[in-house]
Amino acid sequence: MATTLDIARDNPNAQTIVASPQPIKVMSEDKPPLIGLSREELAEAMALVDVPEKQRRMRASQLWHWLYVRGVSDFSHMTNVAKDLRARLDEVFSIARPEMVDEQISVDGTRKWLFRFPARGAGRPVEVETVYIPEEGRGTLCVSSQVGCTLTCTFCHTGTQKMVRNLTSEEILAQVLMARDRLGDFPDATTPQGAIVPSEGRMVTNIVMMGMGEPLYNFENVKKALLIASDGDGLSLSKRRITLSTSGVVPEIFRTGDEIGCMLAISLHAVRDEDRDILVPINKKWPIKELLDACRNYPGLSNAKRITFEYVMLKDINDSNQDALELVRLLKGIPAKINLIPFNPWPGSQYACSDWERIEEFADIVNRAGYASPIRTPRGRDIFAACGQLKSASERMRKKDRDAATAAGTAA
Repeated sequence: MATTLDIARDNPNAQTIVASPQPIKVMSEDKPPLIGLSREELAEAMALVDVPEKQRRMRASQLWHWLYVRGVSDFSHMTNVAKDLRARLDEVFSIARPEMVDEQISVDGTRKWLFRFPARGAGRPVEVETVYIPEEGRGTLCVSSQVGCTLTCTFCHTGTQKMVRNLTSEEILAQVLMARDRLGDFPDATTPQGAIVPSEGRMVTNIVMMGMGEPLYNFENVKKALLIASDGDGLSLSKRRITLSTSGVVPEIFRTGDEIGCMLAISLHAVRDEDRDILVPINKKWPIKELLDACRNYPGLSNAKRITFEYVMLKDINDSNQDALELVRLLKGIPAKINLIPFNPWPGSQYACSDWERIEEFADIVNRAGYASPIRTPRGRDIFAACGQLKSASERMRKKDRDAATAAGTAA
C-alpha cells in the first residue's frame, strides 16, 4: 500500500506533504504562458508589456533566471523587477503551475503525481502522471509528453488510454518545475539573497522522457522543453542526464541526437519482427532492421554515449536463451546497454512476468557477450508508478464509473 514517507525529509527546502496541497498559483486558460518560450521568444514577448526594445533581452534574462533558477510561479516574487512591470506581466502572462490533483508515495519512496492542465482551445482540461524515483546518488524524474498514447503496445497500461493531445513545451517543463517545488530543489523565493541549491545537491538529477506518450510524435514541443531544461543558465541539467525513450519513430531518431543531443533509449522488447509487431505495433511501420540502422547512425554514438535498449521480460514470450542470443547478434557493433525490465502487472493485462531465474539466465547470456544488462528493480508498483503502468487516475475512475453504470443498466 502507499505510505506518507517523505523522501525529501533531508532537504531543508522541501515542502511538507499535506492533503491536496496547492501551488502558489494554478494555471488558467486565459493567459499565454512564459514558461516554455525560448530566450528569443521571451524577449519578443516583452513588447506586449511595453518594454523598450533595447531592454527586452535584459528583461528576458531576468525572467529566465527567476523562472528556471529561482523557480518562482508568481511575478510578485521577482524582486529586482520594477513593480509596475511586474503588474503588467501579471495582467498579460502566466507563469503558474498546473493543479496537483493527487500525490502518492510508494513504500520504496517513489512518488507519483497527477497533474491537471487547463483546456487548450476548444478542448477540455487534461491530466497526466509524472513519477519521481529516488536512488542512491541520484533522483530520476519520469516525464510525460502526451495525454494518452497512440501506440497501443500490448504490454503497456498507458497504451490502453486513448490519445487526447500532445503536451506543450510549457506543460512538459511544468512537470519538472512542479517536481522541484515538491522536493525543495528551488531556493526560497521570498529570500532572494539566499543560497541557490547547487547541482550536486539537487533531488532531481536526471530526466527520462518515458512517461505517458511517444515523445517523438511530439518532437518540436519535446525538443523545446529539453533544450530549456539543459540550458546552463537555467535548470542546467546535463544532456548526459536527459534520456529520451522512443518505441521506434525512425525518421526522428537522427534529429533527436542532432538537434537535442540527449541520450537515447529504445523500447525494443522483442528480437523478431513477428513478435515485435504484436508487442510494439509501430514495428509494422518501421521494423527492427530499420530501427537498428537508425541507432547505428545516432549522432555522437560512442562507448561514452551508449544507447539503452529496454527489454521487458514476458514469460514464455520473449525470454528464451535463443531470444538472448539473437538480441546479442542484432546489437553487434552498437555501443549499447540493455535494461531488462521485469514485467509490471496491471489490471486486465494478458502477460505475466518471467520467472526470476529465467531473467537472470537471460542477463548472463547478454553479459557474457560484453553488454551491460542490469535487471531493473521494479519501483512504485504499489501505486502503479512502475514502467508500463502509467495511466491517469482520472481515466481509471471514469472507466470504473462507466462500468458501474453499465452494470446497473444491465441489472435493471
